[in-house]
Order: sequence, then C-alpha cells, then structure tokens
Amino acid sequence: MSDYSLEALARCRDKIDDVDRRLLLLLNERTRIVEEIGRVKQHLRLPIYEPKREDQVFDNVIAHNSGPLPPEAVKRLFERIIDEMRTVQKLKMFEPDPAGSAPDDASGNTGGCPPSPRARTEPSISTRRSHVSCHAGRRH
Repeated sequence: MSDYSLEALARCRDKIDDVDRRLLLLLNERTRIVEEIGRVKQHLRLPIYEPKREDQVFDNVIAHNSGPLPPEAVKRLFERIIDEMRTVQKLKMFEPDPAGSAPDDASGNTGGCPPSPRARTEPSISTRRSHVSCHAGRRH
C-alpha cells in the first residue's frame, strides 16, 4: 500500500534533490570534457557545430534509454544540454589564452564577442540571446 502523507512527499523530494545533485556533478564533468573539445577544435580550426556528431549523441542516448522517459523527451533534453555545451565551447574558444593574446576564429573575429548571427550556421537559443547584447550596435 502506498503512503500518501506529507512525510512521503518530503522523502520523495529529498530523493529528487539527491538525484539533481548527481546530475549536476555529471553535467559539470561533461562540461569539462566539452571545454577540452573546444580547445582542440580551436587549435584545429574546426567548427563548433557538428550536426552529424549531435545526431550520434541523440542516437546513443535514445538507444540506451530504458524509460520511463519517452525518446522524444530524451532528445529534447539532450538538445538543450548540447545547446548549452556549444555556448560553453564558444566562450572557451573566445577567451584570451594564457599568453595574453585573444584567439581568432575563421571569420577574423578576435576574443570577446562571438561572430555575428550571419557568420553562424548552427541553431542556438542561448547564443542568439548573447548576440543581441554583444552585437547590439552592429548592422546585420
């Protein structure tokens, strides 16, 4: 028989808090790896956005999903995670290196501001917001 008390609700919420903390640890671990990938891509002058790789990530997580999350929900969650990770890569690629010089991207931008929206080819909600503030004075 199920327990439908306030104490049961509190126990469930404690469990959720614990799961959230473990998720955060894993997301930060993923972020550190993404930062390294960003440095490698910058060195090799590779684009941040790689649609084929993103499709591989989606295929991998959906194939390993045992539920109860439906595949569409898994894909939406990972789309959001990947979008945030892409932002992290951009920030890492555009921050000055330890020697003090600002990194260049293929479009000729140096440090500070990511390329204008016209220079971008990848979709991104959060980077669109950053372009608005970063490129407010720029004509598109």
